[in-house]
Parts: sequence; structure tokens; C-alpha cells
Amino acid sequence: MAVERKPDADKLPVSQRIDNRMTNPKRRKMTPTEWAIKGELILNCSCTVFCPCVVSLGQHPPTEGDCKAWMAIAIDEGHYEGEDLSGLNVGLMVYIPGKMAEGDWRVAAYVDDRASGKAYQGLLEIFSGKAGGTTGLFTMLVSDIFSAEREKVEIVRDGKKRGLYVGRKIQGEVEMLDGASPDHPVMISNSKYWMGPDIIAAVGTKSKVRDFGRVWDFGGKSAEICPIDWKGPR
Repeated sequence: MAVERKPDADKLPVSQRIDNRMTNPKRRKMTPTEWAIKGELILNCSCTVFCPCVVSLGQHPPTEGDCKAWMAIAIDEGHYEGEDLSGLNVGLMVYIPGKMAEGDWRVAAYVDDRASGKAYQGLLEIFSGKAGGTTGLFTMLVSDIFSAEREKVEIVRDGKKRGLYVGRKIQGEVEMLDGASPDHPVMISNSKYWMGPDIIAAVGTKSKVRDFGRVWDFGGKSAEICPIDWKGPR
């Protein structure tokens, strides 16, 4: 009699990994757990400079009607239920059909291939919103996580420049906008933006996404760099 083997967790469809207990897979429920991430988030989108979502808290329409973006999360320090996340990187490919605050986000996740099995699963739960805390709002905003896969995710932070490299799928580079003082780039401070209160304005320099039939070019488009200090549960 053949022995039935369970597939590796990393190869399961996202719906089974994250939504397997949900009657409606498009609405994840939070199962708050203990986690924390400190580091930096870099975002480059299809809006003209500067993206109105930051100061409007997602209430203003994207400048091009919809929003296409990549995000990079560099984790300097972090853990998930005792599992170390420090030094890991995550890339996201995001499509939002209208106002950011109205949801219906569609997301593909690229998780650092150096992550342990528990770290990989934990990062998926954090960025799906299921782990609660700072990213818990994703349970309402993200309607479809259509892919999650292990990849070599490289994030480069060099002075005023930032880069995200996921093979040929994402080759994203941004640069901070110069302010009146050469030592201080243009920044929005003390905001209520979901990423964090202080956002550095930037612009895409050489920034292309090629995956899932999408071919996006964000060169000259709006970008953001934000120190993050996220945790759960609140």
C-alpha cells in the first residue's frame, strides 16, 4: 500500500498555508501572536512624485488611477515566536485597483531563501496580517495573495540609494530626493502613515518588474523609504 506523503509546506498553495481554516479565503482572520520587526521598508510605485497616499492615509486616488508597486523589507532585527528573523529580506509585488484605503490589494510575496521553515511561515503570516499587530490591517486590505515563493532577495542600502533585486523578476532602484540641506533628504515627519511616522521621499531610477505577465517600469516614479518598528500583538 502506497504511503501518502504530505507536500513540503513551502510548496503548498498559499490558500492552504494561510487560509486553510477560513470559509472565505479572501478574508483572513487574525490569530495574534508574538513577533517583532525593526528595519527599513522601501517602496516604488506607479504614482508621479510624490505619492498622495502618504499624507492622505490612502484616501486620495493614486495619480494614475490605480497603483502598481514593489516593496522591499530589510529586517535588521526581528523574531517570530522565538525564531530569529534578523538579516532576512522580503520583497512584495503589489497591485491596488484604486484608493489604498479601500483595499482589494493583490500581492505576490518573495521570501528570503535563507529563512528557516518556521521563519518562512512566520513571515507569510506577518505579511498576510494573520499574525496581528502592526500588519493586522492587511487582513482587510489584501484580498488575494496570489503567490508566495522562496527566492534570493537582495536589498542594497548605499547612502541615498536603495535597491531590491529578485532575480530578473524585480530589478528596483530608488534614490532619496535632495533637501535644502545636503545631509537631510526631503522627509515627511510625524505622520499617521501605516508604515511609520517618518517617510523619506525618493524617486525610482532604474526600476522594473517582470513577473506573472506584468511588465512594469517605475523609472522616474514616486518612491518612499521608511524606518519600521513593527510588532504584534498590540
